Amino acid sequence: MKMIRISFAMNIKNHLIYKLVFALAILALGTSCDSKRAKSDIDITFVQDTLDVGYTYWWEESGPFIGYCGKEYALVFSGTVVNLDKANHDAAPLYISQKGTIAVDEVYKIKDMGNNSYANQKYFSTDCFSNMDINVGNKVLVFCYDYEGGLTIPGNSSIIKIKSLDHPLVGATKRFIDADENPVEIKEDSTLWSAYGYRKQFNQIIRCRENTERITSK
Repeated sequence: MKMIRISFAMNIKNHLIYKLVFALAILALGTSCDSKRAKSDIDITFVQDTLDVGYTYWWEESGPFIGYCGKEYALVFSGTVVNLDKANHDAAPLYISQKGTIAVDEVYKIKDMGNNSYANQKYFSTDCFSNMDINVGNKVLVFCYDYEGGLTIPGNSSIIKIKSLDHPLVGATKRFIDADENPVEIKEDSTLWSAYGYRKQFNQIIRCRENTERITSK
C-alpha cells in the first residue's frame, strides 16, 4: 500500500512538472507573439544580385523627409559602401555622375510596387555619390522613393553616413516607419533630427500632418 501511495505521489508530481513545463512553453510562445516584430524589423534572405537605382537629380529635395507633407518611403536600408568609381563629368549634362555600390546590411522598409519592388538584392548601386564625404568602408543609411513606378534616389542627402547600425538615426528612422511614417507620433525625435540638419524638413511634415488631422476632425 505504501509503494502504491509513493507511486501515486510520483505520478502526481510528474504530472505537475509536465503541466508546469507546458505552461512555461505556452507563456514563452505567448510572450513571443505579444512582442512580435515591428514593421521595421524585416528578415531578409539576400540574393547575390545588384539593384541599380536611378538618380532623380532634378528633384529639389532629397533626404529622409521630402515633400510638403512627406513622401512615403519606397525602400530604406543601412549598409556598407563597398565600391566607389571616379566621378564622371561627361556622363550627363546637368550633374556629375559618380557611381557607388553599397552592400545592404539591414532593410527597414519595402514598399509594395509590384514587379518593381525591392527583391532582396544584396547590393545597391546608384550614381549620386558626387561631392559626398563618403568612402569605401563607411556605413550609410539610405532612403529611396518611388518615381513613375520604379525606385529612385533623389540626391546625396538621401545617403547619410553613420558610424554603426545602432546609430541614433537608425533608431529614429525605424520608429518613424513603425508609426506608419506619421511624424506626429514621434515628435520627441525632433531634437535628434535637428541635430543632424533635418529640423526644417521634419517640423514641416509635422505641421502638415497636424493641420490635416485638424481639418479632417472637424
